[in-house]
Parts: sequence; C-alpha cells; structure tokens
Amino acid sequence: MSQNHNFYCVGISYKTADIDLRGKFSCNDSQLHALFLEAKNIGIKELIAITTCNRTELYGWADNDLEFISLLCNHTQGNLEEFEIAGYTLQDESAFEHLFRVGTGLESQILGDFEIISQIKKSFYRSKKMNLVQGSMERLINVVIQASKRIKTETEISSGATSVAFASVQFILKNVPSISSKNIVLFGTGKIGANTCENLVKHTQNDHIVLINRTQEKADKIAGKFPVKTKSYGELVEAISEADVLIVATSAQIPTITPDIIHTKKPLLILDLSIPRNVAVEVNTLDLVDVIHLDTLSQITDATFEKRKKHIPKAEEILNTIKLEFLDWLQHRKYIPTLKAFKEKIKATRIELESSNEETEQMAQKLTGQIAAFLRSHPEKADSTVALLQEVFQLTPDYLEL
Repeated sequence: MSQNHNFYCVGISYKTADIDLRGKFSCNDSQLHALFLEAKNIGIKELIAITTCNRTELYGWADNDLEFISLLCNHTQGNLEEFEIAGYTLQDESAFEHLFRVGTGLESQILGDFEIISQIKKSFYRSKKMNLVQGSMERLINVVIQASKRIKTETEISSGATSVAFASVQFILKNVPSISSKNIVLFGTGKIGANTCENLVKHTQNDHIVLINRTQEKADKIAGKFPVKTKSYGELVEAISEADVLIVATSAQIPTITPDIIHTKKPLLILDLSIPRNVAVEVNTLDLVDVIHLDTLSQITDATFEKRKKHIPKAEEILNTIKLEFLDWLQHRKYIPTLKAFKEKIKATRIELESSNEETEQMAQKLTGQIAAFLRSHPEKADSTVALLQEVFQLTPDYLEL
C-alpha cells in the first residue's frame, strides 16, 4: 500500500443494473485469472474481486479508479459506456463502508443473506494465491468476517430461512399445485443449485427430483447427499419434455436453455437462477412455458423479511464499531515507514554518540514509541507531525513494504 494510493470499490450491482446488464459484467474463473494478471502487470499490489449473481465488484488500492474500471471492462462483456450508465466508484472510507455492508448482508438483495461472506472468503483466497494480498487487505477482510460473525450471532437479521434458493422453492410451492407429485428437473449443481436441491427435498416432499449437470460427477456427488436421481447431460432434452418444473442454475456465459430444446405438451415453469441469463429470452414466447428470473424471486418479501429489517440499527452499530477500529489501525499503519526510517536514522548516529548497539536500539525504540503515542493521541496533528519528521531528518520512508 503506497501512501499516495487510495482504496477503491468499483462495480455494478442489482441496485444499479438489471439482470442482463449484470450478466455482461459477470466474471468466470478464466476471466478473473486474466484480470488479476493484468492487475499485477500494471502494478496493482492488493486486489480482490467479488462476483456473484447480484454484483461484480473490485476492491483494492490504486492510483485512481480508472485502473479498476479498465480492468473490469477489459475482462468482461461490459464496456465503458455501459459502466458509465450503471457502474459506481467508491473511495476510501465510503469504499470500506460498502465492503463492510456487503460482507454483513446489509447490501444483499435478500436482506441478511449471509451466503455472501463465504463468497468473499473465496475471493480473498483466490487473490492471496495470486499474490495480490498484503497486510492491509488481509486485516480488512478479517475484520469484515469478524463483523459478519458478530452481526449473525448478536442480532436476528438472518433469522428465518430466506435466500435465493429458499425463495425459489417458496415460489414453486405457491404456484405449482400438488408439487410432491410433479416432475422437477434441476439443471446445474453449483453452490446455488446444491442449496436449491436441499430446499426442494426439505419442503416439497417430492421423491423424484432429477439432477443434471454437464459434469456427471458433480451431479452424482449432490445425489449422494439427498434422495434424488441423476441423468446425464445428453438426457436433458428428454428430461425437460417430461418436466413440470425446470430450475436452471448453471454458470454458463451464454444461454443453455433455448427454444429448440423445449418440447413440452403441458405447462412448464422455468426458474432461471443464473447470471448471466441461462434461459434465452425467446423461451418466454413459447406456449405453455412460464419463465421466472432471479430478480423476480429476490423481490419476494414476507413476514420473515419484515422482521429482519427491525434489526438493521443494531447490525449497523456493530458494523460501525468494527469499521472505526479498522480505520484507526489503517491510519496509524501509514506512519510506520516514517517511524522506521526515523529509528534507523538514530541508529546510524551510533558511532558519533559512541554508544553501544544495545543502547542505541533502546534509545531509538523509546523515541519512536513516544512519537507513535503522540500520533495516536493527537490524530488531528498526525499528518503534519510525520511531514515535519521527514523534512527535518531527511527521511525516505519505504511505503512499498506495506
């Protein structure tokens, strides 16, 4: 972290863009890898990317926000004009505040959905593997996780079962009569698919749910946990023709369900839980077919959701306490290179003072400790004090080490 860098959040979310535009800015693993490689090439030291069905966001330190905007547009299907319409940039404390709110479920499309924190952890480990995490980012993500845990345990903002997977099953229960006897096909067995499968089994009493995935092993792994059946990817068209409900939760970048593979002679409800859309828009025009997309499901509110809203003030109080502690830590961290340079300057005068290494070390430690204490107790004077130290003692702090 350079002293001259700012912390940015650059992104697009369900609050600023519809499902189609969000789909253009979504990133798969290969796109993220290429994005990180370019980030390293242009000198970015710390960066994490959060990409979910509701948002794609980049967080990190940079000279300006255009670096992150370019990375996002270069490695997704979105372009600068589209970003200018629906994208956003947050800087420094506003960006930190946003990450805390995202990580604690306060910005989730379904309030209190804590699935996001596991996605942030995954994003963090991916960046760490790419050597795009240093001390500041590691501390930041750890305190966001800490805030998430406290809010989850000390409030009831996540009480009741409300998630995209749960909302999907609730929609089916309300709109498909005699669901226990209907044919349900779940196409895609990633995280959302697995959660949806669990909710289907738990709430529908349906014992002939069929799972299909491009990779058969993944479907078989889920089927080993629940009383469901699997079929091969080659049997998808036949399975759809027999289905009453089709749930699509794949991670493909282009539609996998198109009009030419749907041959149904009875009403078919299709739920598309994918970003970008995996059900082609033309499917909406087919007779007997009703397509419901992710955003529609996420808007479903009930008594559980209203109850959660009452706990927002308490959650924000916890969030602010932890956030301010982090900002205080970060503020003092940026003075460390100057204090270290000052300490080395004192030690360099050892010969002139004719003192021992141990005596010099003790004196340097005592003086830098006194200065550090002053900076902590007089934050309003911290920047001017550090600037004065650098000028008087001709210090050249090494900010790269942060």
